[in-house]
Amino acid sequence: MRRALAVMAAVPLMFFAAACGDSDAGASGGKEAAAGGSAAAFQVTGNQGAKPKVTFPSGSPATTSSYRVVDEGTGPAVQAGDKLIVNLTVWNWDGKGNAEQGSSYDTKQPETIPVDTQIPKVLQEGFTKVKHGGRLLAVLANDAAGGVQQTQSAEPTKVFVLDVVGARPKPLAAATGKETKESIKGVEVTNPGGDKAPTLTTKTDLKPPKELVVKTVIEGTGEKVQPNQTLTVHYTGKVWGTDSEFDSSWGRGQPAEFPLGQVIQGWQKGLAGVPVGSRVVLSIPPDLGYGDKAQDKIPANSTLVFVVDVLAAS
Repeated sequence: MRRALAVMAAVPLMFFAAACGDSDAGASGGKEAAAGGSAAAFQVTGNQGAKPKVTFPSGSPATTSSYRVVDEGTGPAVQAGDKLIVNLTVWNWDGKGNAEQGSSYDTKQPETIPVDTQIPKVLQEGFTKVKHGGRLLAVLANDAAGGVQQTQSAEPTKVFVLDVVGARPKPLAAATGKETKESIKGVEVTNPGGDKAPTLTTKTDLKPPKELVVKTVIEGTGEKVQPNQTLTVHYTGKVWGTDSEFDSSWGRGQPAEFPLGQVIQGWQKGLAGVPVGSRVVLSIPPDLGYGDKAQDKIPANSTLVFVVDVLAAS
């Protein structure tokens, strides 16, 4: 299980690395893909929505990438730019054991894959040939990573079966809903309205709460966040009592995106159950933050204060 989880965690990195290949290599993979190529030699069994089984062809692994539509699907068509929610299973094609490397059906955590230039061209093309509910088989050889030949140091050819669950909803620009007038004593949040960033003030002589405190500033009307979801948020974080800002997605001009289960406990506990579209303020004690370890601009044993807009969850 640990190995499978490690491989699954590396899958998006593999896509990103492969996207660095030169344009000629990507084009050759796409050309073979359109004709079926080595992907046509595989047999895939099992229903879409369940873990697939794959029968490998005999002979040496392919050195050119290709794809095949196994099941077109019946939902909306996949568009370039979509952020797809995908269940995937991956194998090493070495011509011997062809070992499975992991599956999101085992971890029960679908991946989010952007249909853009972050992934190899063969996948960019393949995804746009299926619909939601569809199944794609992709052979990803070293040509997708810049034309590297199969050598001892080269990555083994990978075989993916990708089941398209759906697409992530486009995130809101900012919280939207009714202001509640709730606040945390000693903390001030000013809402400027529209898509502008709120102002968070944490300069206070009051002692911080010893427990996690979550207050809704603007109550959204979307679905409630689930612990296993991936969130898109805007936020600002400051240290209690100092008004010292240590991070802000608004300051970077780009929302943050992350699986809720992979952030500090204060966020996991504080954001689960919050409706999408909400703006909340959280006071997070050290034991649910970074504890007695300093983190860049955050001193050890700090109480953290965040104002967070929950823009999307899937």
